[in-house]
Amino acid sequence: MGETELMEKLVRLLEALRGLELGQNPLRDVGISPPQFALLDWIARNEGARLRQIAAGLGVTPPTASVALRRLEELDLVERRPDPRDRRAVRFALTPEGRALQRRAERFKRRRARTILAPLSPAERETLVRLLEKALAALEKGERRKSEDREGA
Repeated sequence: MGETELMEKLVRLLEALRGLELGQNPLRDVGISPPQFALLDWIARNEGARLRQIAAGLGVTPPTASVALRRLEELDLVERRPDPRDRRAVRFALTPEGRALQRRAERFKRRRARTILAPLSPAERETLVRLLEKALAALEKGERRKSEDREGA
């Protein structure tokens, strides 16, 4: 298989994966986008983070994070809490509704992963995951290098 044919096949496979519903996506019920969910998910793992920490963790600017946080606050998924050590600062945490959505979305993602891996043998599953990890690690390394180059300019 030639390089062009291989790329076209990969594009079609990625589109097919994205199109798989495999059950009702809980994000559609609430009306938040995948990037907004990534923010919600990040806060779930870093409860009590400040705006700058959130922005840095997601690789976005503080104003971008602030706009997305406001949207999640409007939906009662995220709340601001005063910083006990600095009364001028705020920290962000999930509301009970936000935590419930995050858990439902995690269950959905795991169910989808199980469904995708089900037709493969254990060895094929390991190979698929290992190759995806290798590709993503190389991409992340390239992104870090680009980011460092921009900061150094």
